[in-house]
Amino acid sequence: MSPNPVLGVFLSWLAGLSAASFYLGFRGVKGWAWETYWLVGGLFSWIIAPWGLALTMTSDLVAVLREAPAASLFWACAFGVLWGFGGLTFGLTMRYLGMSLGMALVLGLTAAFGTLLPPIFRGQFVTQVLGTRSGLVILAGVAVCLTGIAFAGLAGVSKERELSDEQKRTSIKEFSLKRGVAVALFSGVMSACFAYGLAAGDPIKQITVQHGTPVLWQGLPVLVVVLVGGFLTNFIWCVILNVRNHTGHQYFQSSGVPMLPNYFFSAVAGTTWYMQFFFYTMGETQMGAFRFSSWTLHMASIIIFSTLWGIALKEWKGVGTRTRWLVALSLFVLVASTVIVGYGNYLGAAGSR
Repeated sequence: MSPNPVLGVFLSWLAGLSAASFYLGFRGVKGWAWETYWLVGGLFSWIIAPWGLALTMTSDLVAVLREAPAASLFWACAFGVLWGFGGLTFGLTMRYLGMSLGMALVLGLTAAFGTLLPPIFRGQFVTQVLGTRSGLVILAGVAVCLTGIAFAGLAGVSKERELSDEQKRTSIKEFSLKRGVAVALFSGVMSACFAYGLAAGDPIKQITVQHGTPVLWQGLPVLVVVLVGGFLTNFIWCVILNVRNHTGHQYFQSSGVPMLPNYFFSAVAGTTWYMQFFFYTMGETQMGAFRFSSWTLHMASIIIFSTLWGIALKEWKGVGTRTRWLVALSLFVLVASTVIVGYGNYLGAAGSR
């Protein structure tokens, strides 16, 4: 199947919409501690949804994993473990900064590290990125994306200066800029490890295609391995918090707590989270030699949709004209970056090197 950058961009946008929307499911959870609903949702994110879809949509999943090189399995899982630390602190970032500013700061670092290091890891950066017209266009799109993320961050800083603590906590109950920024920096760097895990899983993609899996879904077996690593990190930490905070009983019964709705909303949030990478790995297959650029498209689209959700949820209510313009400018620049990256991939697919 020939690469189709237009389809790749569209799938990346679907992935971004899923990623930006997943936390909304947790807003329906009542009476549970963060570690409880995070682990319940994560069980669907990292185990149930990945295995369920991979078993359904790929060929001979278990056999493929048995044939995969041990080094590929190890590094895909190891990077998943490291990404798990980013995923853990990503949830905390949402608590302290809200969807708009929190995602902008985390994903800015994730976009930079996650986009540029995989081609360096594969030894393709000089030849395919710096050495081709299409690669340079894509690199320009990455720079534009980071500029848009910077504008989103400036909008958050402007909001911090304009609103009182009481106004900030109207939409974000635990708002804390200093704590949130510190957590976001760590989360952003660790979250980029997901892209490295996918790159380490390249041999697994080749094996599953040889077994008859359609190219569009070749990334699903890799997700199974990477997310097992992420599950380990999150499971251990959440159980530690359950013991420390005496919240382990919440999984079974809590007086006055709507148990069935809590499990339902956590499952919706977790499954929605996984769908970002379901669509992402599909979109990556349409980018040809420049599939590393899918990470930039993914990060940009997440911020676009998370900002729109932030507006809908009134996280920017009461801010001044300057902040509103910065939000609008960040959205415009981020949309432009996806167009530039998509055009660079089009040039590559058309053979304009």
